[in-house]
Order: sequence, then structure tokens, then C-alpha cells
Amino acid sequence: MELASHNNLSFIMLVAQASLVVKAVMLLLLFASVMSWWLIFEKLFTLRRERLEAESFEKDFWGGGHKKILERVDEEGRRSSLEEVFRAGMREFRAKRDLGVPSAAVVESARRAMRAAYQREMDQVESYLPFLATVGSVSPYVGLLGTVWGIMNAFIGLSNAAQTTLAQVAPGIAEALIATAMGLFAAIPAVIAYNRFTHEIDRLANRYDIFMEEFSNILEQEIGR
Repeated sequence: MELASHNNLSFIMLVAQASLVVKAVMLLLLFASVMSWWLIFEKLFTLRRERLEAESFEKDFWGGGHKKILERVDEEGRRSSLEEVFRAGMREFRAKRDLGVPSAAVVESARRAMRAAYQREMDQVESYLPFLATVGSVSPYVGLLGTVWGIMNAFIGLSNAAQTTLAQVAPGIAEALIATAMGLFAAIPAVIAYNRFTHEIDRLANRYDIFMEEFSNILEQEIGR
């Protein structure tokens, strides 16, 4: 009868019967998992939007629509990240040229302004990525801590038993192993997402770098006329 009752233990019952330390570990891992999935979906939409906006801006700029883009350089309001980089460089270029700064210094100043804007935009794009990296690397160890603690309590509880059976040990070990499973459940998506997002951000950064170099060449030609 005792073995049958243990076999009827559900996941919820195992969690409910866990010690306070194991429950705390499970709650922490659950919170980390929920936050990770929220950040994963947020970054998916953010990076997709950044990629589409960069493609649209480059299409307009190199496709002959740069005059319209130049007309809104001094407009207020944030636009796409790539356009913000362009606007920063163009504003600095105009300001230094109007002051009569030497040609080489004008282009270099515009390049520095674009680089500063680029760093601000990339900081926003990369925000919260360290959290995914932390969850991916730490969660398995947190889950292991809960498992070790749970198994330790299970064996301590059996120390006073006159006769030890598998039915007595199994529930304690099972509830302890749930912590490890939750740690892996939190870590695996976070690691996969972090690697993918890092790759996409690197591609996006390379795209911005190429545009800044090409636009700097245009400014050098413009200042040399």
C-alpha cells in the first residue's frame, strides 16, 4: 500500500512536499525561466525591427531618396538606429564645416559622432543579453544545489528509519531531481537564444560599420569639392 501511494505522487505533490530550500530554488529557477522567455520574445521582435528598419533606410538612402532623408536630419524624434547614426554624423559635419574647420578634421569629427551614436544604439540593442548569459550558465548549478540539498534531506530522514525501502527513498530523490530539470529547462533556451542574438547583433553591427565607412567616403568627396 505504501508503494502504491508513492507511485500516485504527482509533479505538483512532489513540489509541495519539497523542503523550503528546494522550493526556494524552484521559485528562483521559475522566475529566471519566465524572465528569459520574456526577454527572448522581446529581443526577437527588437532585432527583427532593427533589421527591417536598416534595410529600409539603406534602400532609401542608396536608392536616390537621400535628399528626403537629408531634409529630416534636424527633425526631432527618434528614428531607426541606422538613421540615428547617419543624423549624428551629418549634423556634426554641417556644424564643423560651417565653422570653417579644416577638411580632414571635419570628416574625422563626423566619424567620431557616428561612432558615438553607434555605441548608444548598440547598447540599447544589446540590453539584457547578459541576463540570458547568466541564466544559461548559472541555472544548472542552482538546480544542482537544490537537488543535492533535497537528496541530503531524503537520506537524513531515512537515518532514523528501522528499515529502508525504495518506496521510502524514491519520492525524496524525485522531488530533488525536479530542481535539476528546472535548471536545465531555464538554461537551455537562454543559451540558445543568447548565441543566436549575439550572432544577429554582430551582423547588424557589421552592417552599421560598413555604412559608416561608406558614408565617411561620401563626406570626404563632398568636402573636397
